[in-house]
Amino acid sequence: MKQSRYTFSENEKKHEVRKMFDSIARSYDFLNHLLSFGIDYYWRKKAIKLTGLNSNTVLLDVACGTGDFAIEAKKHGVKKIYGADFSFNMLSIFDKKAEWIRGKEFQTAAEHMPVKPASVTNITVAFGVRNFYDIPLAFREFSRVLTPGGKATILEFRMPTNPLIKLVYRFYFKVILPLVGKIFSGHSSAYNYLPDSVEEFDRNVDLKKIFLESGFSKVDVHSLTFGTVQVVIARV
Repeated sequence: MKQSRYTFSENEKKHEVRKMFDSIARSYDFLNHLLSFGIDYYWRKKAIKLTGLNSNTVLLDVACGTGDFAIEAKKHGVKKIYGADFSFNMLSIFDKKAEWIRGKEFQTAAEHMPVKPASVTNITVAFGVRNFYDIPLAFREFSRVLTPGGKATILEFRMPTNPLIKLVYRFYFKVILPLVGKIFSGHSSAYNYLPDSVEEFDRNVDLKKIFLESGFSKVDVHSLTFGTVQVVIARV
């Protein structure tokens, strides 16, 4: 894996990620929906359908943020849901949006979770895996806490391969998104980090390969919205 300018030591990465997301927590939901033109609702629904979440699912939503993925999963019949995130402010907003999560959310890094082995059937991560400080370690942790046959589902941005779409996508991510993000959140660094980290992540990280090397037996990759978003589903 190539070196990225967003590669920090463990403590540096934890500090930077927590600081960044704590700072934008209040405007996070509004900007997510605005900057994606509301398509983020479709992405979450599609990921839930592809991975087959249902009433028998025991779901751990990692990097859960303000809880939109977990809330959508509940609408689709999932009854047992736990949320994990490294940002206290994000978890606080999740708690206010969904009273049923109280007592079932906890602040933790994905690489070392206070979860019993083989205790959840599904793990989801929506647009959060880029912020892990050690992805292989996190995926091995996922393998540890999933039941046999359990699945980890990653919803993440990617760079499209079509040259024209890639040009438009890069312009939007590099110019429009940081500007709008700064205006509404007051924090330009977070919305500069997003497009830069997506491009570096897409260039340097092979999620399928890492999953297979971390104890998962089968990995499927689905492309959404002209190749700008991917759903990676890995089975233990």
